[in-house]
Order: sequence, then structure tokens, then C-alpha cells
Amino acid sequence: MKIVFISDTHGRHEDVELPKGDVLVHAGDFTSRGTIFEVADFIMWLQKLPFEYIVFIAGNHDLYLEKHSIDDFKDFLPKNAFYLNDSGCEIKGVKFWGSPIQPNFLDWAFNRERGAEIKKHWDLIPDDTDILITHGPPYDILDQTVRGDKTGCEDLLEKVLKVNPKIHAFGHIHEAYGIKNNNDTTFVNASLLNERYRYTNDPIVLEI
Repeated sequence: MKIVFISDTHGRHEDVELPKGDVLVHAGDFTSRGTIFEVADFIMWLQKLPFEYIVFIAGNHDLYLEKHSIDDFKDFLPKNAFYLNDSGCEIKGVKFWGSPIQPNFLDWAFNRERGAEIKKHWDLIPDDTDILITHGPPYDILDQTVRGDKTGCEDLLEKVLKVNPKIHAFGHIHEAYGIKNNNDTTFVNASLLNERYRYTNDPIVLEI
């Protein structure tokens, strides 16, 4: 199974040059201001894609989806697309789990306090997860800002090290784009826009 990972397109999905693959994974922030119109435009774009399956989550910019269900778009969502919100799906025996939750970051969507409040969400991640998708990174893994701050979640890291998924994909910290291998897990920060919101990075392709 060839999986194409992208994240943080912020309304510029039409500009993305997608390589061929079996599954497209988007790790959130597909809108800029989180309006219903931006969400609709993104879903219409999904309808045109040639992937056999699509898996996506929301991010902190996707404000509409914090207060509304994806069911508002159920008539337009492709049949081969899975929207994950502290939930999972299985594709050809590969188990995906996705969550938009992240530690508090300004006044955006899906914010939770570090500690007990955010840990409740990570506790939901099944131990047999193969591919984990979160919007924010785990602590000290592809989470460093241009100022040198490590912004990832410690509790998420603890859970990931316990579950040991084959792949953990995320975005959120644009400038930390890249791949890092740690034990048996491949970590992917798939942010396509850089810290200045310029489209500079390529989709990341992995096989499982």
C-alpha cells in the first residue's frame, strides 16, 4: 500500500501536485479561516482525486468542523473518504486512527489543556493502530519552531511510544517538515506550506 501524506494546505489544495498512490492522508488545516465555504471547496476537490481511499482529519484552522459534524457534507463526501475525529477506520487490513486535538495554541479550534484534559483523547488511541494521524506533533519530534521552541505534546509522545504505530503523521508546525525514524515508527511532518505560508514542500510518500 502506497500512502501519500500531506498537511497544512490552508486552502491551497488545488496547487498541490500529488504523486500517485493508493491512499491519500491529510493531517489537517485544509482551510485558512475555517469557513463552511472553505470546507465545501476542499470536499469538492476530494471528489476529483484518483486515490482509491482518502483519510483526513481537521486541524486548528478548520474551525467549522469543531462546532459542526462532517455529516453536514455527507451527500458530497466521496464514498472512499474517511473523516476521522478521535476515531478510526480499517483499509485492507491496515488500521488508521485520527485526532485533530492539540495542546492550546492561540484561539483556534480543537485546543486542549496539556495534562489530564488532552490525555483523555490520547487514551482513546487503540493499541493495535498501524497509522496514527494527529494534527499536532509529539514532543521533541519534528515539533521545533523557527524560534527553537519544542511545541509537541508530551502525553502524545508517551502514548505513541506505547502503541508503536508503523507511521505517525502530523503537521501544524510548518517549519518542522520532514521524516524521522524512531525505533519501529516512522514520524512524518507533512506540512506543505512553510512558516511564511508559502507552498514549498512536497507530499511525502511511504509504503506499508
